[in-house]
Amino acid sequence: MSTPIPLHVPDELAVSYGTTEAGRAWIAGLPALAAEFLDRWQLKRDGEAGFGEASLVLPVLRTDGTRAALRFQQPREETTAALIGLRTWNGDGIVRLIEHDGASGTMLLERLDGSRTLASVGDDDTAMTILAGLLRRLVAVPAPKELRGLGDIAADMLEQVPAAVAALADPADRQRLRTWASVVADLAGEPGDRMLHWDLHYDNVLAGDREPWLAIDPEPLAGDPGFDLWPALDSRWEEVAATGEAHRVVRRRFDLLTDALALDRERAAGWTLGRLLQNSLWDIEDGKTALDASQVVVGEAVVGR
Repeated sequence: MSTPIPLHVPDELAVSYGTTEAGRAWIAGLPALAAEFLDRWQLKRDGEAGFGEASLVLPVLRTDGTRAALRFQQPREETTAALIGLRTWNGDGIVRLIEHDGASGTMLLERLDGSRTLASVGDDDTAMTILAGLLRRLVAVPAPKELRGLGDIAADMLEQVPAAVAALADPADRQRLRTWASVVADLAGEPGDRMLHWDLHYDNVLAGDREPWLAIDPEPLAGDPGFDLWPALDSRWEEVAATGEAHRVVRRRFDLLTDALALDRERAAGWTLGRLLQNSLWDIEDGKTALDASQVVVGEAVVGR
């Protein structure tokens, strides 16, 4: 019998989980968890571990020689939602879920090419058109009832707005936040029922064998597809800002996305402002006293259509 390859947990991943006792305990138990599922699903390691912001991924081989990826992430609401989404989409435009364990959040996924993201496509119209095609397929699916809904998220955001406005230093930023909140309040009565990815940007689209490009890392919720556009609009933001034409690039992207998804542009712009509101509320909760410049640009661009 061959000696198992020792599992090294990357320092960056360990640090990201090191802020809580539960996180440190999960990291400490990760080697044993990996050994358990390698044995349970009869998998053989096939390379060095990779990792994201919150997950560890082991390239593996199945008994039939098929390449796959074994993914570990601490169980939480987002992990459960991802499992629900991946099961429901069943590989249509997104990485295929082969096996899963709900209790631990462990997933066995088809293996994609982690070295080739959609960000590698130089022409922005081409990249955005590819992403829009994937997003169109994803949001065509009705959301299962057990997913959290945009209506509840919108209500929670609106409750936070008065305190958040008071935390902003610039009167112009305060007015922007009030305006975004007013738009969300008008839309909140019809939050939508499609299954949203919630984080589909260029780096969350990988090259594959089954299809040229597939989405990864969903954080599903039920809602209006307009709430799903911002990550794409914000993709490669440093490059967008460096063009000196950020408003034009955002408008072009917004037009490509709304055309591909057949969305009402006014409504899509409104829910995009809702996403900017959510991002800004998170920033303010983290101690920021000014709106991020990229959020302001995106807001101005989509409203200016």
